[in-house]
Amino acid sequence: MRKQYHTRTVGGERHTWDVHRLVRLSRGVPVEWIAIESLAEIDTLWWYQGEDRFPTPRSIAVHLRLVAEADLKWPILICGEGRLMDGMHRVLKALVEDRCKIAAIRLNPTPEPDFVNVDLQALPYPDEEV
Repeated sequence: MRKQYHTRTVGGERHTWDVHRLVRLSRGVPVEWIAIESLAEIDTLWWYQGEDRFPTPRSIAVHLRLVAEADLKWPILICGEGRLMDGMHRVLKALVEDRCKIAAIRLNPTPEPDFVNVDLQALPYPDEEV
């Protein structure tokens, strides 16, 4: 899996989680099936946040490739409150396939973030896949 992070604003601060750590924390947690419609993120600006981020044909093509490669056998990760933390490409694949539910692992309580108020450009992205 390529190195990736989940980030969101919490109480005016940017919280960022290392997705590899979230995957490790999910081991042994039971899988549940959730309604895709319960994921508020499907109707939000997900990848293109910030003034300098906007969809281009090239960036959309990258996401289309990742959706095509997504494997629905792997559950998405949601926080204790049901917000998506990992798996938007799998969610998109399920939407395209007109599925109503998706396998999910709920990390409850929501893990503490790995970084708070750290510039996303400063986060480590090693060349090798983990």
